[in-house]
Amino acid sequence: MNMSTKTLRMLFLTGEGRTSAISVPDPDENITQQQVEACMDHIVTNDIFDTNSGSLVEKIRAEVVERSVDTIYENA
Repeated sequence: MNMSTKTLRMLFLTGEGRTSAISVPDPDENITQQQVEACMDHIVTNDIFDTNSGSLVEKIRAEVVERSVDTIYENA
């Protein structure tokens, strides 16, 4: 059995210089770079999230991660 999932992962720099990620499962297939950048800018500008290492202060990167799992044995 083959199972595949996609996740939009947005990476940010925190106030303490660490990297923090926000993951969104099953992103829209038609999402554009401009939409993702606008979302990330909104998150930073409005200081929406606070982490253990401070606020998200700068966007680093956004990526769609695809994970595929092939089950070779499962006790049914």
